[in-house]
Amino acid sequence: MNIVINALGVLDNPNLSIQPSAGDRQAMAYTSTGQGVDERSLADAHAAGLTAVNITLGHVAGSAEPFEATVADIAGWDAFIRARPQQLRKVHTVADIDAARAAGQIGVIYGFQNTEMLGHSAERIALFAGLGVRVIQLTYNGRNAVGCGATVPDDTGLTPFGAEVVARLQAERVLVDLSHSSERTCLDALREARRPLAITHTGCRAVADHPRNKSDVELRLLAERGGVVGLYFMPYLRLAGQPMSADLIAHLEHALDACGEDHVGIGTDGGTTAIDDLAAYRAMLAAETELRRRMGIGAPGESADVSLFLPDLCGPTQFVELAERLALRGHSGARIDKILGGNFRRLMQDAWA
Repeated sequence: MNIVINALGVLDNPNLSIQPSAGDRQAMAYTSTGQGVDERSLADAHAAGLTAVNITLGHVAGSAEPFEATVADIAGWDAFIRARPQQLRKVHTVADIDAARAAGQIGVIYGFQNTEMLGHSAERIALFAGLGVRVIQLTYNGRNAVGCGATVPDDTGLTPFGAEVVARLQAERVLVDLSHSSERTCLDALREARRPLAITHTGCRAVADHPRNKSDVELRLLAERGGVVGLYFMPYLRLAGQPMSADLIAHLEHALDACGEDHVGIGTDGGTTAIDDLAAYRAMLAAETELRRRMGIGAPGESADVSLFLPDLCGPTQFVELAERLALRGHSGARIDKILGGNFRRLMQDAWA
């Protein structure tokens, strides 16, 4: 493998959040400041060949004040990375990704999965860009001031404020992420944009007709505008039952057909450390699923019976094994290198330059 960029993932050790005493950690999941990361998970990320990962910082949902929680999370991650200069490097430019790879570090890309921390002020975009945020997703699953998320029943698309946000994000050289958006919001943003955009973590609706997945119309317009789609290792790859690596490959190959090999990557929405205690994991997942339902941020089909990872493609070998599976299906080494990181590296160069 040449370079591996996880366009949306974590560095956490999931076993920390399912220990009996982990209730407080679970409550802090959306403002982690590194509490879920330990030496094991960093070692696993290095063993996996991970070059860089876009992690989610700050407010996604919940009762905390979005702006304050987000600024605090950025400060916490800054301190966390500063304390580990041999292992981690904060990414501002693609040169930082390359430098991290050369130095044996992992590049940490700061990203948001909502824009509620902006309030109604696009002026805050410059502040967050100055703090090193490099990727901002317009919506989570619900509606916000920018537009509609994937589970909003009456899709009214991007708002006028949302159009202003897209323009300001691109002016500040922040990569716009259309994951979790509704179809109309996604298409509106793609038509407003003047620079390439990303869908960092999704699946293909033509393979599994789920609202978190993207239609061929969205995928093709994304590619036409120079963007890249990342495929996730998530339950929404299937409408029922536990997805496996074959499901991921079906989505990857459909995306290749719809977008072309220069516009497809990976955004696993997970990490590289395996679960030690599956029974405890199931109990934690049941609690988390219920919490997401009560908060109104869940998506159809979320269940404690379906893992948030692919059982036959997990742990520190996942990227090597994915490359091997793709090679067995006749994909060239050059194409596999693009999927594993080359395409997102190029997109980030285009977006951040």
